[in-house]
Amino acid sequence: MTTLNRRTLFASGAGLAALTTLAACGGTAEGPTEENGVTEIRVGASPKPHAEILQFVQDNLAEAAGLSLTITPYTDYQIPNQALVDGDDDANYFQTPNFLKSQMDEKGFELHGFEGIHIEPLGLYSETLTSIDELPEGGEIAIANDPANRGRGLALLASYDIITLTEGVELTVATTNDIQDNPKNLEFTEIEAAQIPRSLADFAAGVVNGNYALEAGLKPSEEALILEKSEDSPYSNMLVVRAADAENPALVKLDELLHSEDVKTFITDTYTDGSVIPAF
Repeated sequence: MTTLNRRTLFASGAGLAALTTLAACGGTAEGPTEENGVTEIRVGASPKPHAEILQFVQDNLAEAAGLSLTITPYTDYQIPNQALVDGDDDANYFQTPNFLKSQMDEKGFELHGFEGIHIEPLGLYSETLTSIDELPEGGEIAIANDPANRGRGLALLASYDIITLTEGVELTVATTNDIQDNPKNLEFTEIEAAQIPRSLADFAAGVVNGNYALEAGLKPSEEALILEKSEDSPYSNMLVVRAADAENPALVKLDELLHSEDVKTFITDTYTDGSVIPAF
């Protein structure tokens, strides 16, 4: 297995401070392990808000359920599913159904997604513009380079009539070639999603995923030029496991905890700027 640089957070009452660096080693795909009546679950997650939500579960709900979580933060969307398939993790929490589908189609992963837990509205941000009406003719827009988030970003722009997409296009595979109408002749540059918030100065605007907006200190409800509508959103983030573990009791229990009223209240009370919204 290719060696990956990754940060491992051993979940405890100390919170998110206990970060260490290590190289991922080959694991086994045997699922969570039980010792002394407690089942340890290794979960890969984006640092914000996913790891924070998992940390709340670890600190407040896991012990009573007979679970203990080891949380590994990932900042690169391309790593967690591979780590799950390789057996380095037992589950992950970072992705939407369309991203999972694109990864399964592209890489042949056999994975299972539970029901959605929360939504992070996608937004268009700029360091120089205050309204989409100010988008310049021929302006350069940064969008994610992975298929699922690229299509989602294009759909966001289309929902505000900035562009028009070909009717019936599948958003999980939509590309700039599917743009039917582009009134301002905008130019689109595809870069890794995590880089977009740090690169806004280089573009007229950029489409930023909600978790990366959080990490960059952006406030979606205040700073986004446009924001993805949350009503009936197909982009809820969910817990994902290997298909063979879809009925594993410990993983099912973890998913139940993530859908608890306690977690809903934590999300609502913690992310008051609308950057994270419960999906249940």
